[in-house]
Amino acid sequence: MVAVVVARPSAEDPLSALEVREQAPEPTTAPPADWVPVTVRAAALNHHDVWSLRGVGLPAERMPMVLGCDAAGVDPDGNEVVVHAVLSDPAWTGDETLDPRRSLLSERYPGTFADTVLVPRRNLVPKPAGLSFEDAACLPTAWLTAYRMLFTQSGVQPGGTVLVQGAGGGVATALVGLAAAAGIRVWVTSRDEGKRERALELGAAAAFEPGARLPERVDAVMETVGEATWAHSLRALRPGGTVVVSGATSGPAPSADLQRVFFLQLRVLGSTMGTRDELDRLLRLCETTGVRPVVDSVLPMADAADAFERMVEGDVVGKLVLVP
Repeated sequence: MVAVVVARPSAEDPLSALEVREQAPEPTTAPPADWVPVTVRAAALNHHDVWSLRGVGLPAERMPMVLGCDAAGVDPDGNEVVVHAVLSDPAWTGDETLDPRRSLLSERYPGTFADTVLVPRRNLVPKPAGLSFEDAACLPTAWLTAYRMLFTQSGVQPGGTVLVQGAGGGVATALVGLAAAAGIRVWVTSRDEGKRERALELGAAAAFEPGARLPERVDAVMETVGEATWAHSLRALRPGGTVVVSGATSGPAPSADLQRVFFLQLRVLGSTMGTRDELDRLLRLCETTGVRPVVDSVLPMADAADAFERMVEGDVVGKLVLVP
């Protein structure tokens, strides 16, 4: 048994807070009776895991905590499943992402970086036979976030054009693959020439340096960077266009540029994760179109520190996957 754990967070040195243990700690909160164990076959890293090491959203009384949001594995009945990481209140109906009491695995209850994870039975989604466990494990957070941004929030139709700021990360890479599969022209920006070239290989129609003047204005911008790219995102939109925001890695407080927003009637929409139904549709989309997540590396959970170090340094294109 191996478990990847945060016991004492460190805002300044998150890697120092990471522990790989031979046994998972006892949960600080007992799971409800309708939760079931899933034998983990693969689990994927997200930036959320690094924020947990820093102590963001994870108070001391919930530690030690097993990290990890994403997993694919086998349920108690022998079914191959993908875990939906959004935990809503059992009494909540409708869109789980709008539940004010929602959380993610590894926030209140132990996460997926272990041999076994307990989850609500309603959070299990059948894994298509055509997807490997490693591919499926990449989908519940980054790819589901991208799916909701693109198909639920943006309003862009096939034949439209979207700009993805900051190519290379998990969500950005997912946006490129999903947009190309749906017949949407996708442009990307990145400071890194190698990441721009990789985005073109994955289906982007064009790649630009940050802040570059674009050939024409776009229907929507997919924004995860925040302050560093916000002004460019607004300038890139056609009148009536939409910027969909799911993150702010460079800072959360750019100039709003309200005059541009109201004069051009721009829409600014927030987007967080996705619903179980959206995850089910995403899985079926991947199966029918053949689009697959980009897996940067697959490492054993015992080597989780190496994977986290690469994520912190930003030396990643696509997803890092851990296997027991």
